[in-house]
Amino acid sequence: MPPFLSLSLRVQPHPCFRKLFMSTLTKEQRKESLAPLLSSGWSMVTNRDAIIKKYQFQDFNEAFGFMSRVALKADKMDHHPEWFNVYNRVEVTLSTHDCQGLSAKDVELATFCDGVAK
Repeated sequence: MPPFLSLSLRVQPHPCFRKLFMSTLTKEQRKESLAPLLSSGWSMVTNRDAIIKKYQFQDFNEAFGFMSRVALKADKMDHHPEWFNVYNRVEVTLSTHDCQGLSAKDVELATFCDGVAK
């Protein structure tokens, strides 16, 4: 393979391009994607296109382990939660800043959080 071709295959798109392709969930996507999350304890944030959930664990170690696993996933997704932790409680808020609202990334990360918390 010519060197210029192999180099071009390794180039990642600039983060600004991701913003162009990121969009909020449509009305249909919200019905389909958010319903399972809302029935599992997530709720809509008042005055903002975001979802929130409060988790409670046995102790700080378990809460921190949850946060660590979510942090690794979030970093791979380039999608970082807003969260708050006190001892055994973790509050997670998700919204996609690139599109100013809920996106498929939020649904994916919320589903991951629920899986890790079980």
